[in-house]
Amino acid sequence: MSTSDDRPADSGIEVDAEPAVEPLLAPADGVPPVLSRAAEFAYAAECLAAGTGPIAVDTERASGYRYSQRAYLVQLRRTGSGSFLLDPISEPEALAPVIEALDGPEWVLHAADQDLPCLRELGFRCETVFDTELAGRLLGEPKVNLAAMVATYLGLGLQKGHGAADWSRRPLPDDWLNYAALDVEVLVELRDAVQQALVEQGKDEWARQEFRYVLDRPAPAPRVDKWRRTANVHTVKSSRSLAAVRELWTAREQLAQRRDVAPGRILPDSAIVTAANAMPTSEAELTRLPVFGGPRQRRQAGIWLGAIDRARSLPESQLPSKRGPTVGLPPISRWEQRNPDAAARIAQVRPIVKEIAESNNLPVENLLAPDLVRQLAWDGVALPATPDAVDAYLAAGGARPWQRDLTDVALADALNADTTTAQSGD
Repeated sequence: MSTSDDRPADSGIEVDAEPAVEPLLAPADGVPPVLSRAAEFAYAAECLAAGTGPIAVDTERASGYRYSQRAYLVQLRRTGSGSFLLDPISEPEALAPVIEALDGPEWVLHAADQDLPCLRELGFRCETVFDTELAGRLLGEPKVNLAAMVATYLGLGLQKGHGAADWSRRPLPDDWLNYAALDVEVLVELRDAVQQALVEQGKDEWARQEFRYVLDRPAPAPRVDKWRRTANVHTVKSSRSLAAVRELWTAREQLAQRRDVAPGRILPDSAIVTAANAMPTSEAELTRLPVFGGPRQRRQAGIWLGAIDRARSLPESQLPSKRGPTVGLPPISRWEQRNPDAAARIAQVRPIVKEIAESNNLPVENLLAPDLVRQLAWDGVALPATPDAVDAYLAAGGARPWQRDLTDVALADALNADTTTAQSGD
């Protein structure tokens, strides 16, 4: 089950006392069997097609254990159909009848952006989605993980404990399967209770727009120079050693992808940084370093030494810079020197966004994406700023209509106030 961090303490949303709950220890109809064959998938599809209403959908992955983000278990439940646990690994092509049965009804997921990619990888298609986690954020809930939402809206205590397990393991333990089945046991009931709360707060249309955005938005662009995210890479001082980090990271990435093992289980970041700083010239030197002396790393020593040798042989012109490429805007703390007008604008804009979010019982980041707010302040709009100009800018940045309706007038006033302040200061 995908999990979600609780709301930060400084979100401005008050945290109520924990609600009293009734423990939900097992599915009402028992844990369903794990289905993995074509005939079993066809049976599940028939049952699901005969059911009514939305379909609760969840997946289990093996993040931290596997390189891929594939689904190792798919959980489904629909009124009148019951629950199903599908193992898509051995016969993924046989899922076609299930895919067809799910193409049309609304899906109910918790943190849909985590489950949709691996479902799409299997060929599943979805026309409409209801995301109970995202709905919880729009409702201003301080805790939006599934257990907290089920406790708040249904008064039930959902079992926790296996979300971060290695779901690629076979056979899956019984207690894991119980956990997986419970994740969809009351998801449709939670959807109905949350929908009622959205209507009562006048936020149901906001939610509809957000759910559509989750379905339609493109995949994020690949990160530039991902190897620079190696932990403690800042302790690597020379460009030559940075090149060694890059080559070791790349070699590890290729090995992890080929074996479908999480990179950190192939070689920890700490070992990459240690080897890059030491720049050993032989396997004997390499295997004297921490981590590299273990049996597995001794067997792979040639791979790691080859990466270091490639870095050592690079011409100066091909060494990475210490600062790295500039991606996105500079930190706001540097705006005063880099773009004083933008610094003045962000000082006007951010308090307005925070005030609007608080008045609507919303997290700031769900009112407007922080990156979009910063970009607006950095770029500005033609002065005097008009609500239409701000609206067009926000729309181009992906803001939904409900977000723009709440903010365009106030942001235009804030941008114009900055101009007035600057003129009075002259």
